[in-house]
Amino acid sequence: MAGIYIHIPFCKQACFYCDFHFSTSLKKKEEMLVSLVREIKLRKEELKGAIIETIYFGGGTPSVLSTEEIRGLIAAVYLNFEVIENPEITLEANPDDLSEEKLIALSKSPINRLSIGVQSFFEKDLKLMNRAHNAAEAKKSLALATRYFDNISLDLIYGIPGCTNEEWRTNIKTALSFGIPHISSYALVVEPYTALKTMIEKGKIKNVDDTKTQQQFQILTKELATAGFIHYELSSFGKEGFFGKNNSAYWFGVAYLGIGPSAHSFDGKQRSWNVKNNVKYIKAIQENALLIERETLSLTDRYNEFVMTGLRTMWGVSLDKIKDKFGEKYLNYLEKHSKKHIEEALLFVENGTLKTRKKGWFLVDGIAADLFMLNE
Repeated sequence: MAGIYIHIPFCKQACFYCDFHFSTSLKKKEEMLVSLVREIKLRKEELKGAIIETIYFGGGTPSVLSTEEIRGLIAAVYLNFEVIENPEITLEANPDDLSEEKLIALSKSPINRLSIGVQSFFEKDLKLMNRAHNAAEAKKSLALATRYFDNISLDLIYGIPGCTNEEWRTNIKTALSFGIPHISSYALVVEPYTALKTMIEKGKIKNVDDTKTQQQFQILTKELATAGFIHYELSSFGKEGFFGKNNSAYWFGVAYLGIGPSAHSFDGKQRSWNVKNNVKYIKAIQENALLIERETLSLTDRYNEFVMTGLRTMWGVSLDKIKDKFGEKYLNYLEKHSKKHIEEALLFVENGTLKTRKKGWFLVDGIAADLFMLNE
């Protein structure tokens, strides 16, 4: 099995915290769509006959496309790859794009899962992040979306400067009130070269408070557990039967093909990424060329990634698989270096699997880094 990710590099406006590749100009949209279809055809042999299980539209803001444009890209995948009978096909969408007319059209298309970027239900938070929608649009989009889709994920951001713990609880409870079966929630990160970082440095916005961020993560996990959600990955919470198949495939090391400028691909041993420039991408594709950088992962790289992705999930890291995939040396290294984290009750071993305790969830990236092997 494999997945296909399609990057739509357009947004109505730039969110202050975002460091993903996008353009706020739609002038190149038609050329881009033609190029995306052509890249799908050019790379149809890369997955070596693997059957496609998931198709994911990310960005950028894929919901700026019309339903017919989305249908055209999906048709190109079906034309060039073998796809399972009922694939998970996800569209990332912003609330301001989800009119009832658009939702009805999408519900009649192959799209069967929506990922809606709400981020917050408070106007002040949305303005601070420079989101394109307002709080009323966020609530209206969810009320409408639940009429036409069962499989919906909602994004929320915690650790926003000025957002109190009580306001954060209100955000969570508001999201739950719509009966959404999946929530993805991320800490606000101040990335280099973003408007948010510049405004913090100039004193226009307060910096992120790490203590408050950790508190809000603990509130999140408690509230969602009470509501019957399963915390199956660091940032992902789903009701039974609604775990995201696309992202789960990433964590299990399933091969995926990234289409579009800046999109990443992985075949199990090699990682690659497309040029991060719309004009260069389009020009190359028009010449039937691919501007792709590739990196072959060493055994140590693959071990480190296996540990990182495993500890971020409820499934953990199988010690038997470490031995089978990487050898006795790596198993001994993992057991030795995980010992202190087990003693500190951050990790534990259950049925031959190294897992993260609730106490360790917020710290899991740092814990995983401690278990990395730096030299082969």
